[in-house]
Amino acid sequence: MKASKKLMVTGARGFVAGNVIAHALKDWEVHALSRGEPLFEHPGLKWHVAPSLAEADLARVFRQVMPDVVIHTAAIANIDFCEANPTLARKANVEMTAVLAGLCASSGSKLVFCSTDNVFDGERAPYREDDLPAPVNYYGQTKFEAERIVACAGKNTVIARLAFVVGFPAFGPCNSFLGKVVEAIRSGQQLCAPENEFRTPIDVVSVSRALLELAEGDHVGVFHLAGNDRLNRFELLEEVVRVLGLPPDKITTIDPSRVQSRARRPRDVSLDNRKALSFLKTPMLGFREALAVLAREQPYKTH
Repeated sequence: MKASKKLMVTGARGFVAGNVIAHALKDWEVHALSRGEPLFEHPGLKWHVAPSLAEADLARVFRQVMPDVVIHTAAIANIDFCEANPTLARKANVEMTAVLAGLCASSGSKLVFCSTDNVFDGERAPYREDDLPAPVNYYGQTKFEAERIVACAGKNTVIARLAFVVGFPAFGPCNSFLGKVVEAIRSGQQLCAPENEFRTPIDVVSVSRALLELAEGDHVGVFHLAGNDRLNRFELLEEVVRVLGLPPDKITTIDPSRVQSRARRPRDVSLDNRKALSFLKTPMLGFREALAVLAREQPYKTH
């Protein structure tokens, strides 16, 4: 890997993007793209702001950088927000992806697009890469539409479907499930999670390494980045609380059907990760092992 290779990471203020940036800095010339002002500074990192996400702004930044690879993590991923605000969701999740896919295709840059397990309907898990998506909520619908745009944008593209990603932000505050759990429990709040929604959670360290491996190598096509364990949301929360040494009496189960204004979730979007295990050097871990990795590599966040 030549240090001069340019990597652009979109959604740079986000949880996954920040961790990707942290892992990329030693090998890449990293360019962070976000709507908001920089959250952090680091030698070798160049930050670019495109407040409106308009095509002209994205094209301006892209042509300034001319990246070898774009890892596109930017999205509105809040399922309930997307359901209530479809225009904003479509602009962020579909239209921005279309612009970036066109820019990458015209310049020869590789595009690694981060999608989601929510493109599936949850009725036929575990899902392989060639299974047909059938989203049940608007967030999943926008990501599936974006996947189709990327798939048609040329041969030098990767669609990385991410399972439920756990970990802590690498830089500053941002949307992190584990961060929210720790903060909520330490402040005395009660946390609830359903027992009838299943995922294959993966740690953000493994996700970051896998995305960079997909960016660096000759890999193209669809890859499922997921852990080895199938857990329901409450089991996942139980394990987090146990490993982080948090009080177990602060968590309980909930029936999601009784929560008003909650968008539909698929029942079981467990992903089959055998392709990633076969093609990538980055290991896909069981959930306990993944939490151990986080405790080792992000220890300052766990106490």
